[in-house]
Amino acid sequence: MSRDTGTHAVLSDFLGTHTVIVVDDVRKSFGNVKAVRGVSFRAEDGKITGLLGPNGAGKSTTLRILYTLLKPDSGTASVNQHDVLNSPVAARSTMGVLPDPAGIYPRLTARENIAYYGRLQGLDGDRLDKQVESVIELLDLSDFADRRTKGFSHGQRSKVALARALVHEPHNVLLDEPSTGLDVMATRALRNVIRQLRDQRKCVLFSSHVMQEVAALCDAIVIIDKGKVVATGTPDEIRAHTNKDNLEDAFVAAIGSAEGLE
Repeated sequence: MSRDTGTHAVLSDFLGTHTVIVVDDVRKSFGNVKAVRGVSFRAEDGKITGLLGPNGAGKSTTLRILYTLLKPDSGTASVNQHDVLNSPVAARSTMGVLPDPAGIYPRLTARENIAYYGRLQGLDGDRLDKQVESVIELLDLSDFADRRTKGFSHGQRSKVALARALVHEPHNVLLDEPSTGLDVMATRALRNVIRQLRDQRKCVLFSSHVMQEVAALCDAIVIIDKGKVVATGTPDEIRAHTNKDNLEDAFVAAIGSAEGLE
């Protein structure tokens, strides 16, 4: 487990050697607000890595830098060795992204929304049709795949948005608080999909402030508070380091210890 003390964050080796996402000392401010203050971490294929932190911690800003929506003020980030600042198109081609919020086109059917994004990723013909059908089956969209998405429930919209993100079989999947607004059954289904992606040796990186979600899914956790990484490690490592029996208490202890260092 590693800890950021406010200087350059130590890049922990707890995720092994097959790293595909690297964030190194990334900083981003909006006017006087320092949203990200030297965030560093790694994520690798075949693992689910969770960015855990309270609302406003800098999780979404970090993800937006990774999927090239924002440019960092300083620091570097790469996906499959493609620098997100210098090679954004190449980096984006390796990713499937579920942003927050995840808007979809209301005049198109679910199937048309998914196919449109597949075409943007270079799919066409039989391959496009096959991939669209594959994600519809994976996410259990068949009942409403050919309905216009206007009037869809939040859970239905989220499923369509996730299907768009997966249609081109990306190696790296970035999810920004994917379970927000989902009911219990939809959340369980989402967790199963995320586990399937890990089993396919994908690199899954998602943000959350829901402790139960992170505890249920993550092989590795990066705890962020006030724009800084305050702890990294496996769930067991974080519990052991903080001498806490459950992850929620360990999370509170990690944030409290970091605040004491400021």
